[in-house]
Amino acid sequence: MDIRINLSNSEWEVMECLWEESPRTVMQIVHSMDEKLGWSKSTSTTMVRRMEAKGYIEYRNGEKAREYYPVLKRDEVIKSQAQNLLDKAFAGRIGLLVNTLVPQNELSEEDIKELEEILHRAGGK
Repeated sequence: MDIRINLSNSEWEVMECLWEESPRTVMQIVHSMDEKLGWSKSTSTTMVRRMEAKGYIEYRNGEKAREYYPVLKRDEVIKSQAQNLLDKAFAGRIGLLVNTLVPQNELSEEDIKELEEILHRAGGK
């Protein structure tokens, strides 16, 4: 994906709600956000309105209410957010990211094998 997407934490929560199940009405989103995060109805409806304006979500007219669905695909957002983090915090250098994370986390043999497989695939390009 060429376009950079940088969701706020609140936007991420609404997107997760819609990725989990869509379409959803505003009231279904409100209920989900209240259950999960304790958001008020006005907070949830404001987030939905803002995200619609940004083009992150859209709606179709349902029988009784608008039904919202995500425009953005989860895997595209994850890739974009990861690239944003890499660029911002690590000057775009994957090695610096790994070097920062590895000493703080004990890697299992499974982790090491997975990293080796990733590097092997990357080297085969």
